[in-house]
Amino acid sequence: MPEGRVGPVVALLRRLFLALGALTAAALIVYFQRDGYIDNNNDDGIGLIDAFYYATVSLSTTGYGDVVPVTESARLWTILVITPLRLLFLIVLVGTTVELLTERSRQAFRIRRWRSRVRNHVVVVGYGTKGQAAVTTLRGDGHDVDHIVVVDTDRGRLDAASALGLVTVRGDATQSSVLRTAGLPHATALVVATNRDDTAVMVTLTAREMAPKIRITAAVREAENVHLLRQSGADSVVVSAETAGRLLGMATTTPAVVSVVEDLISPEAGMSIGERTVTEAEVGGSPRHLRDIVLGVVRDGHVHAIDAPEVDALERGDRLLCVRRAGPDDE
Repeated sequence: MPEGRVGPVVALLRRLFLALGALTAAALIVYFQRDGYIDNNNDDGIGLIDAFYYATVSLSTTGYGDVVPVTESARLWTILVITPLRLLFLIVLVGTTVELLTERSRQAFRIRRWRSRVRNHVVVVGYGTKGQAAVTTLRGDGHDVDHIVVVDTDRGRLDAASALGLVTVRGDATQSSVLRTAGLPHATALVVATNRDDTAVMVTLTAREMAPKIRITAAVREAENVHLLRQSGADSVVVSAETAGRLLGMATTTPAVVSVVEDLISPEAGMSIGERTVTEAEVGGSPRHLRDIVLGVVRDGHVHAIDAPEVDALERGDRLLCVRRAGPDDE
């Protein structure tokens, strides 16, 4: 779960230095006041090692009683300084243990509560360049950050996702336990944005077996692997290398076309491709005669061109793929 906090190593080192500081301060006080202490087992007086020994057994409340304060000043220093240092020492040691246990319990409770409440979210596997772009697009389309779960094995990428408020899961998404932790059975969509095509196939197979009705969109680097993703259960497959190559080829002869395509697939500003339901007033009409620029009609899960005879007359429940204005004013 996203939460800004100090790293565990830094927090542990801080507490260790604080405990050692309290121990050293107590030992130095005893050493400089050594004339007010006696060692029942040794008549040679109190040395530096004896002072640290007394500080250790005193702050840890062991108290063997072999080194004790006997003068009034030494006892006064014990009351005013050694005792508060003892309490500080115990707070640091006990507090670290208690906080560790309570933090684990609190985190486990938060995870259980999140998993019991979250529904209809999107799981993004892989938070590299493709995964980050997918998350940006999802957020631009109105998805809340608490309804996007990022799964990756790289701690640095997960920290970057957590900084945006996203829920993250560290682990191998080819394992069903990791996808179950991400709440895949209750998700509406899965985005597979791994760096390897074989990993994408394994993630898709695992996810389809776990959630037969979820919509899976996967990215592959090579076009020859598209059929493997579709056979594995992917509903949509995007060929990243081939798509980039086509844009590069178009940019050499028609750079303006590439600019328009980039604008359409970018949700931040300009124009974008959106999907909406046919209104009651549009039922029975032709998609070619609407005010919006319609690119296609979705009926019964299939996309039809606007000049296809099957969708010459729009029906209730049809969805239109149309060009709309992107950004804050997007309807």
